[in-house]
Amino acid sequence: MRSIIDKRARAALFRDRLAQAMAERQVTQSGLARAVGVDRSTISQLLGDAGARLPNAQVVAECAAALGVSADWLLGLTDRPERLAELLATSLTMTEAPRALIDQTIFEWHREAAGYKIRHVPATLPDMLKTRDMLRWEYEPQLGRTVEQAIGASEDRLAWMARSGSDYEIALPLHELRSFVRGEGYYAGLPAAIRNAQIDRLRVLYDQLYPALRIYVFDSRRVFSAPITVFGPLLAVLYLGRYYIAFRDSARVQGFATHFDWLVREADQGARAFPQLLAQLAAAAGAGHPPRP
Repeated sequence: MRSIIDKRARAALFRDRLAQAMAERQVTQSGLARAVGVDRSTISQLLGDAGARLPNAQVVAECAAALGVSADWLLGLTDRPERLAELLATSLTMTEAPRALIDQTIFEWHREAAGYKIRHVPATLPDMLKTRDMLRWEYEPQLGRTVEQAIGASEDRLAWMARSGSDYEIALPLHELRSFVRGEGYYAGLPAAIRNAQIDRLRVLYDQLYPALRIYVFDSRRVFSAPITVFGPLLAVLYLGRYYIAFRDSARVQGFATHFDWLVREADQGARAFPQLLAQLAAAAGAGHPPRP
């Protein structure tokens, strides 16, 4: 009995959506019949039959193609009327990722997701937590004389992000944090004074912002993540270096969120322990200052 009810509901939804698509595109029954290659009476029957029978797959596909919608939408299998190619075009975009502090694309994504949880795996230490000297050392080779102006503008935008009402969860690989405190790898040549000041800033900011800001550290020997950001339920962004690939379909966004939550579960310590871990790494490397009592 349940299957009969489901069939009737699906048939009724098909009729409603077929009529909706025809009305939105101002297509008459005669016009649709010509486009599909059937008699006008067939279209009339599709719209008026109150039974539980659905048309065959070819008729559904021809109607969908003629009206510029997906067959799945007509049949009630999805709530998105776009055809697959159009859906992919809107749900996946690739944009350039400039090597700069002021990135309008990222800022707009943050504005769009204001109030939602932001999950972030950065490529290096998160820019929003860096000192001015750290930013200058990192970006001056690319920005030259404009670095001070860029830092000022970036700080303004990051201050807005801090007021946006979003919680920030950041997952950092242990080797990244260790390389930073030691001045190795990417951070080779970073003066000790800048590293020490950056460590102090991380401690102070974390004390001020926790628990709205939570940092988890995972071991890349056991788990791995490329740089990603998940903006609530709205979109997920993969950072390739030169480009961002942004996904907006709910299944992909949820997949990225699940991946991030897996990193959090695999972290050796909870977010509350981050300042202690930072102090331990700094002490082992002979960097930073003793934590305040």
